[in-house]
Amino acid sequence: MPRSTAGPAAMMEAVGETLPLSRRNQAAVLGALAAVSVLAWIYLLYDAARMRGMAMGDPGMVMAMKPWTMIDLVFLFVMWAVMMVAMMLPSAAAAILTYGAIIRRISPQQPAARSIAMFVLGYLLSWTAFSLAATVLQWGLNHLALLSPMMVVSSPFLGGALLIAAGLYQFSEVKDVCLKHCQTPLIYLAQNWSQGAIGALRMGLSHGLYCVGCCWAVMGLLFVGGVMNLLWIAAIAIFVLLEKLAPFGGRIGRAFSGTVAIAAGLAMIVTAG
Repeated sequence: MPRSTAGPAAMMEAVGETLPLSRRNQAAVLGALAAVSVLAWIYLLYDAARMRGMAMGDPGMVMAMKPWTMIDLVFLFVMWAVMMVAMMLPSAAAAILTYGAIIRRISPQQPAARSIAMFVLGYLLSWTAFSLAATVLQWGLNHLALLSPMMVVSSPFLGGALLIAAGLYQFSEVKDVCLKHCQTPLIYLAQNWSQGAIGALRMGLSHGLYCVGCCWAVMGLLFVGGVMNLLWIAAIAIFVLLEKLAPFGGRIGRAFSGTVAIAAGLAMIVTAG
């Protein structure tokens, strides 16, 4: 796979004068990302309404109340995959725009639209892999009878442990490294630039894996507030967006999902005891 022979400093200098993309190109990329995200949210709204209807009409039909079939697992995986698109694609907009600006500057012969699409595909593939792991985890919790009919952990001790784990991870070195990567994608792209569609896919996948490393513990809190609780899903998505894109996002993350999550987890366990 061909890589740029220029060093990171030269790469950043070469693209610096053209970042960000033109307004027209920015609008096209952001419009496409918004359309995909909106479609994902529409699917989540439909799925949540369908599950509420099942719970009200016949609680025994809800996934957590009956043995799962392979079809149930497939639908659950699709739900997780679509949820990750809805939650995580907006927070990747800065990295996608940065990649688009670089590709137009240093590889004008490479079709920009196709390259950006491949970068986005790689990013989403990383979250698809996470969705598969989340599906397996949810199946395991269901098998152990640790989930309520609406996909919330039924054990306050497990819920408290998830909150504490998410809070502690916010203060870890791994979290810090992954978050800095997500906040400054230009440095990574300059150091790991690869030409062609496969190179775009690889860089998108790698960026997505850093993003998974940054946010996986927070995503575990979906089992605390409800996997299909749309307000909880939206709250986590907004938090991730602010943590990555807002000034002092890392400090906000430590204060909120760090300190507060640990305190909430301890309170949940103490109260249950």
